[in-house]
Amino acid sequence: MKIPVDNHQKPKRLFLLRRGPMENIAITLIGLGFLMLFQPFALILYTYSLVTLLAGTVMFIIVSKFPE
Repeated sequence: MKIPVDNHQKPKRLFLLRRGPMENIAITLIGLGFLMLFQPFALILYTYSLVTLLAGTVMFIIVSKFPE
């Protein structure tokens, strides 16, 4: 007796290539950039805050084009 096989299954994508997890990472980077920008303790965090904020923003713009 043969078992029916469904050949029309969607291929499973890698976890990090999906939209949801990558958007969460981008939003976390944006939030981290804001925290780094408004903290008064470490100059090095303030120095890299804009780079972190911009990286999160660009990442969010790119990831928002990914399929669901």
